[in-house]
Amino acid sequence: QVQLVESGGGLVQPGGSLRLSCAASGIGFSNTAMDWHRQAPGKQREWVARITRGGFIAYADSVRGRFTISRDNAKNTGYLQMNSLKPEDTAIYYCNIVWLENDYWGQGTQVTVSS
Repeated sequence: QVQLVESGGGLVQPGGSLRLSCAASGIGFSNTAMDWHRQAPGKQREWVARITRGGFIAYADSVRGRFTISRDNAKNTGYLQMNSLKPEDTAIYYCNIVWLENDYWGQGTQVTVSS
Protein backbone atom coordinates (compact mmCIF):
# COMPACT_ATOMS: atom_id res chain seq x y z
CA GLN A 1 0.00 0.00 0.00
CA VAL A 2 1.39 3.35 -1.05
CA GLN A 3 1.51 6.02 1.62
CA LEU A 4 2.87 9.57 1.65
CA VAL A 5 3.09 11.35 4.97
CA GLU A 6 3.99 15.03 5.20
CA SER A 7 5.29 16.68 8.34
CA GLY A 8 7.06 19.81 9.47
CA GLY A 9 4.39 22.43 9.01
CA GLY A 10 3.52 25.02 11.60
CA LEU A 11 3.21 28.68 12.44
CA VAL A 12 6.17 30.90 11.60
CA GLN A 13 6.76 34.63 11.45
CA PRO A 14 7.46 36.38 8.15
CA GLY A 15 11.09 35.90 7.22
CA GLY A 16 11.27 32.61 9.07
CA SER A 17 12.01 29.10 7.88
CA LEU A 18 10.42 25.68 7.92
CA ARG A 19 11.49 22.30 6.59
CA LEU A 20 8.77 19.99 5.32
CA SER A 21 9.27 16.26 4.98
CA CYS A 22 7.43 13.70 2.88
CA ALA A 23 7.96 10.10 3.94
CA ALA A 24 7.03 7.57 1.26
CA SER A 25 6.28 3.88 1.65
CA GLY A 26 5.05 1.16 -0.66
CA ILE A 27 6.79 2.55 -3.74
CA GLY A 28 10.17 2.53 -5.42
CA PHE A 29 10.94 6.00 -4.21
CA SER A 30 14.33 6.25 -5.86
CA ASN A 31 12.72 5.60 -9.25
CA THR A 32 10.15 8.37 -9.10
CA ALA A 33 9.96 12.11 -9.37
CA MET A 34 8.42 13.98 -6.47
CA ASP A 35 6.46 17.22 -6.50
CA TRP A 36 5.33 19.63 -3.84
CA HIS A 37 2.09 21.54 -4.27
CA ARG A 38 0.19 23.94 -2.05
CA GLN A 39 -3.33 25.18 -1.64
CA ALA A 40 -4.16 28.45 0.05
CA PRO A 41 -7.64 29.14 1.44
CA GLY A 42 -10.06 29.96 -1.36
CA LYS A 43 -7.49 29.29 -4.07
CA GLN A 44 -6.71 26.47 -6.44
CA ARG A 45 -3.91 24.07 -5.68
CA GLU A 46 -0.66 25.22 -7.27
CA TRP A 47 2.54 23.44 -8.10
CA VAL A 48 5.58 24.50 -6.06
CA ALA A 49 8.60 22.37 -6.93
CA ARG A 50 9.79 19.12 -8.51
CA ILE A 51 12.78 16.87 -8.16
CA THR A 52 13.22 14.02 -10.63
CA ARG A 53 14.83 10.67 -9.92
CA GLY A 54 17.89 11.96 -11.70
CA GLY A 55 18.06 15.06 -9.54
CA PHE A 56 16.70 17.59 -12.00
CA ILE A 57 14.98 20.37 -10.06
CA ALA A 58 12.41 22.98 -10.99
CA TYR A 59 10.58 25.66 -9.01
CA ALA A 60 7.58 27.88 -9.40
CA ASP A 61 8.55 31.50 -9.93
CA SER A 62 6.89 32.46 -6.66
CA VAL A 63 9.30 30.35 -4.57
CA ARG A 64 12.48 30.23 -6.63
CA GLY A 65 15.45 31.44 -4.60
CA ARG A 66 13.65 30.90 -1.29
CA PHE A 67 12.65 27.22 -1.33
CA THR A 68 14.91 24.21 -1.84
CA ILE A 69 13.64 20.75 -2.74
CA SER A 70 15.74 17.68 -2.00
CA ARG A 71 15.46 13.95 -1.46
CA ASP A 72 17.13 11.17 0.51
CA ASN A 73 16.49 7.95 -1.35
CA ALA A 74 17.99 5.87 1.46
CA LYS A 75 15.26 7.19 3.76
CA ASN A 76 12.49 7.23 1.12
CA THR A 77 11.94 10.84 2.10
CA GLY A 78 11.68 14.11 0.25
CA TYR A 79 12.10 17.57 1.71
CA LEU A 80 11.13 21.16 1.07
CA GLN A 81 13.29 23.72 2.85
CA MET A 82 11.42 27.01 2.95
CA ASN A 83 13.29 30.19 3.82
CA SER A 84 12.32 33.86 3.83
CA LEU A 85 8.71 32.88 4.26
CA LYS A 86 6.01 35.37 3.39
CA PRO A 87 2.36 35.59 4.48
CA GLU A 88 1.38 34.60 0.94
CA ASP A 89 3.14 31.26 1.46
CA THR A 90 0.39 30.33 3.91
CA ALA A 91 -1.23 27.15 2.60
CA ILE A 92 -1.58 23.44 3.03
CA TYR A 93 1.45 21.79 1.45
CA TYR A 94 1.17 18.41 -0.24
CA CYS A 95 3.71 16.03 -1.68
CA ASN A 96 2.79 14.12 -4.81
CA ILE A 97 4.27 11.11 -6.55
CA VAL A 98 3.18 9.36 -9.71
CA TRP A 99 4.01 5.67 -9.44
CA LEU A 100 3.06 3.03 -11.99
CA GLU A 101 0.69 5.51 -13.60
CA ASN A 102 -1.14 6.14 -10.34
CA ASP A 103 -1.20 9.58 -8.71
CA TYR A 104 -0.52 9.58 -4.97
CA TRP A 105 -0.92 12.48 -2.54
CA GLY A 106 -0.19 12.92 1.11
CA GLN A 107 -2.69 14.31 3.58
CA GLY A 108 -1.00 17.71 3.63
CA THR A 109 0.70 19.81 6.28
CA GLN A 110 -0.42 23.30 7.23
CA VAL A 111 2.03 26.18 6.92
CA THR A 112 0.96 29.51 8.38
CA VAL A 113 3.13 32.60 8.02
CA SER A 114 1.93 35.36 10.30
CA SER A 115 3.21 37.84 12.83
